Amino acid sequence: MENIEDSIAFLITKAEQRIGRRAREMLARFGVTPIQYAVLKALWGDDGQSGSELATRLVIDNATMTGLIDRLESAGLVTRKPDKSDRRIQRIHITPKARSLRRSLDAEMEKLNREIASQLGGRMSVLRTALKDLARFDRRERKGRA
Repeated sequence: MENIEDSIAFLITKAEQRIGRRAREMLARFGVTPIQYAVLKALWGDDGQSGSELATRLVIDNATMTGLIDRLESAGLVTRKPDKSDRRIQRIHITPKARSLRRSLDAEMEKLNREIASQLGGRMSVLRTALKDLARFDRRERKGRA
């Protein structure tokens, strides 16, 4: 590799910065960050997950997930309820306020996906597949070293 601009890590970081900034701009008027949107999106599909289940699904450490849930709860977007069979587990539930935002938040993220697709031409599905593979990269590496 001759130039830093040819480094995959550099390119992914720059793309994430630009796309992340655009996502933050689009969601800001709703008072939601991109990672908070991801938590809400996961709950809209399967309400009542535990923080640990959400953390595993979104590949976020438990401490970070706890902070996210705290902020979403403070914003009135989720509530915590004890699990019926194991009171040590807190189940996370979306609120009516979060339900009312779903259509608008999804529309903003779909708009962002369309902007990215437009930039990529017909290569969106290839990028999505490559990014999914890269998201599993760390786990494969650790298995290979064990």
